[in-house]
Amino acid sequence: MIGPKVSVTMPCYNCEATVGQAIESILGQTFENLELVVVDDGSSDQTAAVLKKYTSLDSRVKPLFLDHQGVVGAANGAIEASQGEYLARMDADDLALPCRIEKQAELLDNNPDVGLAGCRVAFGGDREKCGGYAYYVDWINSLVASDEISLNRFVEFPFANPSIMMRSKLVEEHGSFRDGDFPEDYELVLRWLEAGVQMQKVDEELLVWNDPPQRLSRNHPKYTVDAFYRIKSEYLYRWLKKRNPNHPKVGVIGSARTARKRYSILESLGVETEFFVDVDPRKVGKKIQGRLVIHRNDLPPPGEVFLLSYVASRGARSEVSQFLEARGYVMGKDYLLA
Repeated sequence: MIGPKVSVTMPCYNCEATVGQAIESILGQTFENLELVVVDDGSSDQTAAVLKKYTSLDSRVKPLFLDHQGVVGAANGAIEASQGEYLARMDADDLALPCRIEKQAELLDNNPDVGLAGCRVAFGGDREKCGGYAYYVDWINSLVASDEISLNRFVEFPFANPSIMMRSKLVEEHGSFRDGDFPEDYELVLRWLEAGVQMQKVDEELLVWNDPPQRLSRNHPKYTVDAFYRIKSEYLYRWLKKRNPNHPKVGVIGSARTARKRYSILESLGVETEFFVDVDPRKVGKKIQGRLVIHRNDLPPPGEVFLLSYVASRGARSEVSQFLEARGYVMGKDYLLA
């Protein structure tokens, strides 16, 4: 018997109010050759009853009931129980638009070099109350092509996790989600990109990414800003070691306290600071931690030093990129945004 082409994996925990709609959004896909592996991670509400109801209505729903072990255990449990050539992630509080699975499977079918496919997503929260999250959604939606995703991976996680679809054979080659004091979805993408896996997005909004107050990424310590910087710094250090011709020396754009705090993780790993870059006249010409602060107009020409930008204020990253590109710097060759 031939199995489904796509396995949609959905970890669930105490989501009785939303999981039914999420399931229906998958069962209503234009692409029908799929299974939905739904894992109840030891819920204490009526989630299990909802899953059993949908199992009786559609044989493509494959429930798995586990003792509570957290999202990584549930996500990996779903992957292990899946049979599809492609594995799609889905969350129990989001909605897949009708063509999502079809369009992502088509991207993987037509691009054998692409190992992970995402898509643009519609923000399902309140843009006025959750402006930061909405801004993040706008940013990830701007990254579609493989090179855009790869070069911006050290800024933030470049995907909405429930929007990804990947080749199951790559899980065998590079491993599934790892548990630790870091965001497991970001770590998987960083690990796979480091291994050379190409990633691309369907240039359409195919998922409604909701933003409920109880969202795990808002409340769990493994999804704090510091946790993101710790894991990205480990992978960024190895990227620099391999690609920075002047390793371990870099110039750092941004000398504010927060920028230095984030960058200090790289220093602890062995990166050395040539200078800091700022435009604040109160800082230019002075030394911070023994390193001179120079104005960006006094930057050396491309090739003399690799630059890392830790400027994070809204709109500043694109302005920094425009300034550097106008001076001949090439992203990925002469500088990176972090």
